[in-house]
Amino acid sequence: MAKIEIYTTPTCPYCHAAKSLLADKGADYTEISALDPGVREAMTERAHGRRTVPQIFIDDAHVGGYDDMAALDRRGGLDPLLAQ
Repeated sequence: MAKIEIYTTPTCPYCHAAKSLLADKGADYTEISALDPGVREAMTERAHGRRTVPQIFIDDAHVGGYDDMAALDRRGGLDPLLAQ
């Protein structure tokens, strides 16, 4: 199974949607709180300047936010990444 990391904040609706989509796929993920400024800065660097949450990484590759992951799923590209 793929290594999935998702940076989130507690009140972000897109974070909840992303976690729900991953749960629907049966995917295990590591949730990283982006409330800490140091963690947020590390996330921003890792996400090529993107500061919004969620930021999703699958096997260390940046997928993007929820909209990016949902679009990837609609194109049929998410399941193969999750199966790696």
